[in-house]
Amino acid sequence: MQHYDVIVVGAGAAGLMCAIEAGKRGRKVLVLDNGKRVGRKILMSGGGRCNFTNMYTSPDNFLSQNRHFCKSALSRYTQWDFLALVQKHQLPYHEKTLGQLFCDDSAKDIVQMLVTEAKTAGVEIALQQHIQQVRKTNAGFIVDTPDASRACYSLVVASGGLSLPNLGATAFGYQLAEQFGLNVLPLRAALVPVTWQPADKAIFEEISGVSLPVTAEANGKVFPEDMLFTHRGLSGPAILQVSSYWQPGDDIKVNLSPETDIHAFLTSQQQSHPEQELKTALSKLLPKRLVEKLLALNVITNQPLKALNSKSSQTIANSLHGYIFKPNGTEGYRTAEVTLGGVDTNDLSSKTMAAKEHDNLYFIGEVVDVTGWLGGYNFQWAWASGWVAGQYC
Repeated sequence: MQHYDVIVVGAGAAGLMCAIEAGKRGRKVLVLDNGKRVGRKILMSGGGRCNFTNMYTSPDNFLSQNRHFCKSALSRYTQWDFLALVQKHQLPYHEKTLGQLFCDDSAKDIVQMLVTEAKTAGVEIALQQHIQQVRKTNAGFIVDTPDASRACYSLVVASGGLSLPNLGATAFGYQLAEQFGLNVLPLRAALVPVTWQPADKAIFEEISGVSLPVTAEANGKVFPEDMLFTHRGLSGPAILQVSSYWQPGDDIKVNLSPETDIHAFLTSQQQSHPEQELKTALSKLLPKRLVEKLLALNVITNQPLKALNSKSSQTIANSLHGYIFKPNGTEGYRTAEVTLGGVDTNDLSSKTMAAKEHDNLYFIGEVVDVTGWLGGYNFQWAWASGWVAGQYC
């Protein structure tokens, strides 16, 4: 039987960071992953350029039943610490919008950086490993795969969530947590497109591809970014953001013109172009195809601007500044970027990421009930939680 100080389950962002840090401490570390390559989610993220962190990361950018839990890790390994690692490896990067940092070239740069760091730290990585069972012993744990049994003192679970199953996502981490008596909070897809009700689909699927800047709101949480109409429903950054706060049966309220007061705009247009039709005027603010759909839905009635009185103009403005969509559901884990919920933080130490009842069992990254906003926040949680566990495991 092979013996290790630390076995890390999962060769993603959190797992690799933890393995690197543990290896730097002189620990004998093995990373096991069920895939054919490391960092699969890193490689496909950010359109292949990996939005590896966010300059404005703070605990306020995360959802958790214990919103204070993430503070310790995020304060000890910050976005600037990870950026320093990127700069050490001389990887070119840029800020896209809203503090989101991306590779100039390819997400492969981030994976190669982590692999290089792991090799330097003496970390072993074994791929295509399907864990059959984990057994607790007096000296730690035994991890069984079809071809080997490996013993370790510390076991770190960085197996991710249920999102993107085509990348090999499984429920392994949650099942292991329950095996050792930890609570797992309800799971659902987050940062995910929402789907149409049948009646809305019949109308809006024809404008698939139309995108516009909006503010989207669900359960009091508002995000200003782009919204995209698709064949199946609504997507785009604004919708992905509010999907983490949306619950089945809820509305999503969308301001279709967040930058321009529509009532004031129509009043101005009425004065300068009284013969102009309403749909022509609104098409200066909104995509023409969307305006046509709003007419078809009787949200607005086409008429010359001169026929509008102030009250009807305000009614039109109110409907477009607070348009209500009633999603049928979400696209689920198939396209979700992350999984909401997970291992209950009340069962973990925020200082070490270890289970309170098992000092040498750690849970890090997406498997934990800490979920970031869109924009590099989930990677920063992976780096931070992995770094913290790596100091202790």
